[in-house]
Amino acid sequence: QVQLVESGGGLVQAGGSLRLSCAASGRTFSSYTMAWFRQAPGKERQFVAKITRSGGSTYYTTYYADSVKGRFAISGENAKSTLYLQMNSLKPEDTAVYYCAASQSSATNSPRTYAYWGQGTQVTVSS
Repeated sequence: QVQLVESGGGLVQAGGSLRLSCAASGRTFSSYTMAWFRQAPGKERQFVAKITRSGGSTYYTTYYADSVKGRFAISGENAKSTLYLQMNSLKPEDTAVYYCAASQSSATNSPRTYAYWGQGTQVTVSS
């Protein structure tokens, strides 16, 4: 099994930046998808960004929710063990608990398709 632990959340003023980290341990996979989701109080868990190994050891694809395009960036020195979410130009509507997730295969934007989850880290953006 895979364990995921998020960190880096906190309180930031609108327009500021924050970088979330996701440390993965346990078994790794040659093909996988890792993603960030977020969930605000009283809301459904929503897709934020994902990175997928599409083929070859150096070829990856990324995908972002429309609400964060141009502001957030998903990356990692090793996408199978370390995942980051760089968040810039933060807005109050970005306030949520952010979760790291992983799937052994190519996954959709639905949280139901991810088998492994971190505990979440709170991000609060004040106006």
